[in-house]
Amino acid sequence: MDIAVWGAGAIGGITGGALARAGHGVLLVDIHEGHVAALKRDGLSVEDTRGNWRVPVTALTPSEVQGPLRLVLLAVKAQATPAALDQIVPHLTDGSLVVSIQNGLNEELIAERIGAARTVGCLVNWAADWIAPGRVRFGGAGSFVVGELDGARTTRVGELADLLSAVIPTRVTGNIWGYLWAKLCLAALLFATALTDATVYEVVERPFPTQRMLVRLVAEAMAVAEAAGVRLAAFDEFDPTLYRRGAGGDRAAAGEAMALVARFYRKHTKVKTGVWRDLAVRKRQTEVDSQLGIVAAKGRRLGVATPLLDRLIALIHDLENGRRSMGWENLDELVALT
Repeated sequence: MDIAVWGAGAIGGITGGALARAGHGVLLVDIHEGHVAALKRDGLSVEDTRGNWRVPVTALTPSEVQGPLRLVLLAVKAQATPAALDQIVPHLTDGSLVVSIQNGLNEELIAERIGAARTVGCLVNWAADWIAPGRVRFGGAGSFVVGELDGARTTRVGELADLLSAVIPTRVTGNIWGYLWAKLCLAALLFATALTDATVYEVVERPFPTQRMLVRLVAEAMAVAEAAGVRLAAFDEFDPTLYRRGAGGDRAAAGEAMALVARFYRKHTKVKTGVWRDLAVRKRQTEVDSQLGIVAAKGRRLGVATPLLDRLIALIHDLENGRRSMGWENLDELVALT
């Protein structure tokens, strides 16, 4: 197969299915044996407001894969990246390429393991959910951006963007780290919304004290990124300029930052985050340590304080471990810190 999608859940399933539907040779790889069995038997079924669709696919569990693998689109949860790389690396050649279609800074781990020359970065800001074995749901459009880790404009990232445009229109950037970090900064707000059982837009449209806290929460992550020398990029529902101004006391800017998020999520059928789904539906650990935990750790190394992020991480851990339930009082604990 020309393309291996490693992790065939929500994002991976939609990506692999769309590429297969476009006529590409695609292999879907997943550790969920029931999911793989359903894919082999019935193909991939996609619930989509633009029209439901189904496509036959080739699917395997990791132990069934035989290399070599030329192009790997890595779509596992961030915390599963090291284990997935253990399975993938033996199948790679010197000319293979691994693209992280994940949340977080997984490109750092991938490049450390296989080298930056075989790693390409990718921002994924469109929505999807895994529903059941063999079934996924497209939750709403958003940015799809690829780029070389060193910012070079190469032929291969142009070809990759053309390939991925079969899924969502995809563009190339010379500042992929700016996009990855920007999504990670926004993730602080999205994790905070999962402290409740409400939609994202219900949370960000709360009165000003909550909006002020959310802006300051994101601004903490932004301060870490900027201390690391990252030039943050704007995309879809995120404009770093509004958060800088809002954190500095500009109430109108804070309100506009929240309005952008609300408008974006009101256009989606997925109106709660994947974090909420991990906690409320899948009953599993979230990516909090592999996303916000990484930011807080980098902040400590760089001398940037992250008290709101630290408390949010602790609250998510409490939800994961059953020490508390979702509710507005969790969000109010963060508001009280501001």
